[in-house]
Amino acid sequence: MKTEKLSIKIIRKIVFISIILIGLLTIGVMASRSEVNYVTIVFPEDCETTVMTSKVLVSDILAENHIIILPDEEVYPSENANIDFTKTITISKATEEKTIVAEEVNSVSTEEILGKYVTVTEKIIVEQVEIPYETITKDVSSTGTETKDKVIQQGVNGLKEVKYKVKYQDEQEIERNVISEEVIKEPVNKIIQISTKVTARSGARNAASIAASVEGMTPKVVNLNTSAYCSCAKCCGKSNGITSSGAAASEWHTVAAGAGYPIGTVIYIPALADKPNGGWFVVQDRGGAISNNRIDIYMGSHSSAIAFGRKTLECYIYQ
Repeated sequence: MKTEKLSIKIIRKIVFISIILIGLLTIGVMASRSEVNYVTIVFPEDCETTVMTSKVLVSDILAENHIIILPDEEVYPSENANIDFTKTITISKATEEKTIVAEEVNSVSTEEILGKYVTVTEKIIVEQVEIPYETITKDVSSTGTETKDKVIQQGVNGLKEVKYKVKYQDEQEIERNVISEEVIKEPVNKIIQISTKVTARSGARNAASIAASVEGMTPKVVNLNTSAYCSCAKCCGKSNGITSSGAAASEWHTVAAGAGYPIGTVIYIPALADKPNGGWFVVQDRGGAISNNRIDIYMGSHSSAIAFGRKTLECYIYQ
């Protein structure tokens, strides 16, 4: 009988201890499920608040704090989602642009999209390009011969083959780069023999001495718009005949030129070789309307200047 009572007591203790253990486990599980979090809620008005909650569902946290999402607002994470590791709920104004853009994209057909596609292609092309010849002058004035100026060798352009890489956009050329060049035919230079013909009409200036001053120099051959002027007020605004160099202007000797030709520059004009100066001029003057592609020849009278007119002449510049 005593043994039976003792067994009952032992069983009761075991049951009691088991109940206590089960209760402690249940409390632990409930405590773990009700973990307290600090959640930041950001509002559209650039303000925020931090709340303490054991909830994890966004809608539960908002309801717990009496926060209502308006029709024109959206929330992230969504109301049906749990809060993420950032512990932040952001409420912002709903953007209509997303819907509009989506509608616009959906309304564009495949044909329209392909129609806006720009095709860029590259091609290698080969072209033949002329190489301009140069003009070389040989001054034989020092020999004392009175032969006229003449061309002793005609100029012939050369030829080269140029390879290009060309880009086209919708069949229109947009870029061209040289890859290589190969000379097929060398140019032949034009050679002109210049002779100073001194006559009795050389006047106040000795053409031979001017030619001698540039002997051995290689001139630059250019075409210049040539006109004439005199010392009247109509031509140059004054009538004293004094040039920019300080010297008195001299007929068939003085030239007004642009700043690109320094005072003292010698100019030979073959087309005027039969004039009193033999075609030799010296830059001594400037002019407000004179540019680097134009010269004015000084004349002794206004009528002579008008009669000379305006013409384009080949000029040999000695600088």
